[in-house]
Amino acid sequence: MSNETDLTYSTVLGSCVSACIRDRVANVGGMNHFLLAEQSASAQDRYGASARYGAFAMEQLINKVLSRGTGKKANLEIKVFGGGKINGALDDIGLKNIAFVREFLAAEGYDMVKEDLGGTYARRVMFKPHSGRAFIKRLDNAVNASIAKEELAVAASRRSIIAKPVVDDIELF
Repeated sequence: MSNETDLTYSTVLGSCVSACIRDRVANVGGMNHFLLAEQSASAQDRYGASARYGAFAMEQLINKVLSRGTGKKANLEIKVFGGGKINGALDDIGLKNIAFVREFLAAEGYDMVKEDLGGTYARRVMFKPHSGRAFIKRLDNAVNASIAKEELAVAASRRSIIAKPVVDDIELF
């Protein structure tokens, strides 16, 4: 979360989704990154909702931008990226993430000004919160394979992790 003129946030997305949200009047913004739209009833997660789940990540980022900006929802500029299907061995998590973020924003009365969602590739996203500029680079197959391997490991580990209570442990970058 920042309004620094020379700051750039960066992340790499496979099936994950990242929202870049900015108050266009106050020139304040931030970026989130979530792995799953929501926690399933059977999933237990030692990292808490803020580390992985979309509803928490979206609410926290929007609230932080509103509180540091003008406080007016109409001034928010929202750009959303990711949701690729880079691993055929898993359910289409990216598609679920895309559906979630679209439904969440519509239910809250927000429009996306830009999006780069879906496909069969990973992305590197860079976001400058002061200006609102976003840069996307679609990554090659070697990076896709690495991200796919990481996502398989996370999916396997989700089945055996012990839950801890969720606290406000989100780190906006």
